Amino acid sequence: MEIIASKWSMVTLFALTDGPLRHGELVELSGGISRKVLTQTLRRLQANGLVERHAYAEAPPRVEYGLTDLGRTLEEPIRMLTAWARENGEAVVAFREAAEAARTSEADRATTVKTPHVDQPVRPAQQHGRATR
Repeated sequence: MEIIASKWSMVTLFALTDGPLRHGELVELSGGISRKVLTQTLRRLQANGLVERHAYAEAPPRVEYGLTDLGRTLEEPIRMLTAWARENGEAVVAFREAAEAARTSEADRATTVKTPHVDQPVRPAQQHGRATR
């Protein structure tokens, strides 16, 4: 599960769903991945049987990466996750921004909280049994 949960693994697997690609093409399609991280990602995906490397005997040398049969079993779930992200990405960002704004707002002002047992506000120092005066 760890191998497909990695951000760059998912991006790389998605890029390969349309067919084999060369290393440079994967870098371009992956939007921000470094060559080193892509190489590490491809090696992990190969070691887990999801990606295969095919080196052609030509000059200059050419290497392509493609999905194995096992890797192709992930095509539909990856496409579904990608569709979900496209449809819901803006909502997720809006929730994240609202949560961050709420955290910032709480940190900027002194807050009081109500306990479920008392209708009077409790100051933060009172929450742990310390009286404030």
